[in-house]
Amino acid sequence: MVDRGIDDLLVYRVPLTVRFRRIDVRDGLLLHGPSGWGETSPFWDYDAAESSAWLRAGIEGATSSLPDPLRDSIPVNVTVPVVDPGQAYRIVSSSGCATAKVKVADPRSRLSADCARVEAVRDALGAGGRIRIDANAAWTVDEAVAAITELAAAAGELEYAEQPCPSIADLAAVRRRVDVPIAADESVRRAEDPLAVARAGAADLIIVKAQPLGGVLRALQVVEEAGLPAVVSSALDTSVGIGLAAHLAAAMPRLDHACGLATTRLFTGDVTPDPLLPQNGSIPIRRGTVDTSGVTEGGRELCGRWAARLDEMAEALDD
Repeated sequence: MVDRGIDDLLVYRVPLTVRFRRIDVRDGLLLHGPSGWGETSPFWDYDAAESSAWLRAGIEGATSSLPDPLRDSIPVNVTVPVVDPGQAYRIVSSSGCATAKVKVADPRSRLSADCARVEAVRDALGAGGRIRIDANAAWTVDEAVAAITELAAAAGELEYAEQPCPSIADLAAVRRRVDVPIAADESVRRAEDPLAVARAGAADLIIVKAQPLGGVLRALQVVEEAGLPAVVSSALDTSVGIGLAAHLAAAMPRLDHACGLATTRLFTGDVTPDPLLPQNGSIPIRRGTVDTSGVTEGGRELCGRWAARLDEMAEALDD
């Protein structure tokens, strides 16, 4: 990677506090260059072509200048995984955040359990709190309409429902049938054309993530061209990736919603002794640093897997 401006490259492996996105451990690459540390951590079910955007983001973070921030800190939501109501209440009440994103529609959880989780979150937030739900494209149109209606009743009011269905056509159909705003996530970050959802009128706002979109500069371009309110969210990054995503949020001219950048709370540790954790519902704008003594805990097998994957991503990036 020397020819791309990278002078150091490390593998990290960090266990999660609870199972999230169907994984128990997060791993990835940390890239160092003249601008500091970048992160490349595509999930293992992503192919080389899709993962190459994550590599582009990591290289940008390590070698390129970031846009000047327009704000000093970023309001964030607390993320509530698929847990029981008591644990959901404790997660939210200890977070200091006024907004919560609640994961729903997981194969392990029925709608009744999702509603109970949302009710616990509502009680923990109190008056003035905001609740958003994320279904990760799990529902059909009819399932989405029924579930969003029930979950909105449990919440009192939903700020938005994130990616209720897989396709843009289905998102548009749901949007026509519910009063809750619809946010597009996978239809932006995993799409060949991240602007298609905006052109189709299929969402009220978009979720943008720096790594999947190829970096901060590309994500800013997507937000500008989409012309919709945007929420910057984590790709389950370490503090290195969160720091870069916070710079993305800080550079956006319009920031109407709390961002999903408090996910380092889901890790049992981090790659830095000074993790980017929320204080009073916000995180500061600063780059993540790296403690190089403890980030290669995966051993030879993990390092070998990432070496092979890096070659595949780099080849796809050059195509």
